[in-house]
Amino acid sequence: MKDSIDFGSMEIPRLFRRLLIPTVLGMVFSAVFVITDGIFVGRGIGSDALAAVNITAPLFLINTGVALMFGVGASVVASIHLSHGKVKTARINVTQAVVVSSLLLVAYGLVICLFAPEVALLLGSSPRLLPLVLEYMYWFVPFLPFSALLSSGMFFVRLDGSPNYAMWCNAVPAVINIILDYVFIFLFDWGMFGAALATSLGYVIGAGMILAYLSRRRNVIRFCRVKMNRKSLRLTLRNVDYMCRLGLSTFLCEGAIATMMFTGNYVFIRHLGEDGVAAFSIACYFFPIIFMVYNAIGQSAQPILSYNFGAGYRLRVRSAFRLAMLTAVSFGFLFFVLTAVGSSRIVSLFLDASYPAYTLATEGLPLFASGFVFFAFNIVSICYFQSVEQSRPAMTITLLRGYLLLIVCFLVLPEFFGVRGIWLAEPVAELLAFLIVLVIFRRSGRAVPCTR
Repeated sequence: MKDSIDFGSMEIPRLFRRLLIPTVLGMVFSAVFVITDGIFVGRGIGSDALAAVNITAPLFLINTGVALMFGVGASVVASIHLSHGKVKTARINVTQAVVVSSLLLVAYGLVICLFAPEVALLLGSSPRLLPLVLEYMYWFVPFLPFSALLSSGMFFVRLDGSPNYAMWCNAVPAVINIILDYVFIFLFDWGMFGAALATSLGYVIGAGMILAYLSRRRNVIRFCRVKMNRKSLRLTLRNVDYMCRLGLSTFLCEGAIATMMFTGNYVFIRHLGEDGVAAFSIACYFFPIIFMVYNAIGQSAQPILSYNFGAGYRLRVRSAFRLAMLTAVSFGFLFFVLTAVGSSRIVSLFLDASYPAYTLATEGLPLFASGFVFFAFNIVSICYFQSVEQSRPAMTITLLRGYLLLIVCFLVLPEFFGVRGIWLAEPVAELLAFLIVLVIFRRSGRAVPCTR
C-alpha cells in the first residue's frame, strides 16, 4: 500500500506531483459518483426527482463539512507531530477525530430522520416535491456517517504515505454506485429509493476500505487504544477543540456550498418555480465537482505545507504554496472554457431538451462558470492558511465568500439583472472575496516568511 514519500526532503514539485495525481484522480471518481446520480435520476426518474435531490443536498454537504473539518484538523496536527517524531500522539489524534466525528454524525442523522417532513420544508421543498424528497432522505440520511468516514479517512491515508490507496477508496465506491444506479433505477424501477440506496451502499464500501487501512498494525497512521479515564477525556476534548478550530474553515466551505444551494433554491423557485430549481440543480451537481478538484489540490499540498511548517522549512512551504496556486488557477481557466463552450452538452447529460429546465440551465451555466478562477484562488488560499495554523484569515475568507457576500449577491443582483443576476450571484461573491484575499496577502508582505 505504501508509496515512497518523504515530506521533509523530497523535491517539492516531485512530492506535490506524487500526491496530486492520485488525489485528483480520486476526486474525479468522486465526481463520477455525484454525476452518475444526477444523470440516472434525471434520465430515469425525471426533472422533479432531480430537483428533489437538490433540495436534500445541503444535508449531505453539512455532513461532509463535519468530516472534512475533523479530517483537515486532525491531519494538520498529526503532520506537525510526525515532523517532531511524536508518532503515538499523531495516532491518538486520528483515533479521536474518527470516533468523535462518527458519534456526532450518528446523532445528526437521527435528528433528521425523526423530523424529516419539517426538515424538507425548511430546505425549501414545495408540496409537489415533498414525497420525492422524503423518499430520498429516508434511505440516504442513515448512511451519512459512512460517507463522512470516507471523506475524513482520505486525509489520514495520504498522510501515512498512501495516496494511491486513497484514490482506490474513491474509485471502488464510484464503480459500485454506477452499477447499482443502473440496476436499481432502470432494471428494478425502484425510483428515488433505488437512487438513494445505490449511493449509500457505495459509501459503506468506501468506509470499509478506510477502516481496513487504519486498522493495519504495520501503518504509521492507524487507530490506537485511547484511555477512558477523566484525564484522557479532558485531553480528548482539548484536542478535538483544537482540531475543529483548525478545520472549521473547511466545514464552512462545505457549508457555503450548502448555503448556495439553499439560498439559490429559494430564489429560483420564487422567480421560475420547480423548473428553475431543476435547472439550478445541474449547476449544483457541477459546482461541488469543481470544488472537489480544487480541494484535491489543497489536500495534496496540505501535508507538505504542515509537515515542513512544523519542521521550520519555510522555503519548502513557500514553494509548495506557489505550485498549488498555479495548478488550481490553471484548472480554473480550463473549467471555465469547457463549461462556456459545452454547456448544452453538459445539460443534455442530465435532462432531455423537452424539459423547460434544459433551456434555463444551458443559458445559465456559462454565467455561473465565470467565477471558477476566483473560486480556485480562494480555496487554495484557505487551505494554505489552515495548513500553517493561521485559522483567523482562513475563517475570514470563508465567512465572506461563502456566506455574507454570497447571500447579499443572491438577494441584490436579481433585482437589477433578473434571472441572469441569480446565475451571477456566486461568481460575483467569489470575485469580491478574491479582492479581499489579495489585500490580506499584500498586508502580510508575502505569503510565507522565508527564513530557511
